[in-house]
Amino acid sequence: MQTPIGERKATLTLAGTGALSGTLAAEGAATAIFDGKETGNAVSFKASIKNPMPLTLDFNATIDGTKIAGTVGAGAIGSWPFSGTKA
Repeated sequence: MQTPIGERKATLTLAGTGALSGTLAAEGAATAIFDGKETGNAVSFKASIKNPMPLTLDFNATIDGTKIAGTVGAGAIGSWPFSGTKA
């Protein structure tokens, strides 16, 4: 993720068809995603984090083969791009 405080790396694990579940792990902590939805190759979900501050992140992305890319929003802080590849 390209955040206002710099690049932040994370591991995202997703599973599901229609209803989406999984985890977001970064800096030694993992959190379950919630409100996950999958429609075709479009996905959306939320994750609550505590580091660097307590926030609920709102992800919207497109999956293209082994790649995912989209935006992540953090309320009044704004939104920024994120991308990744399947390991």
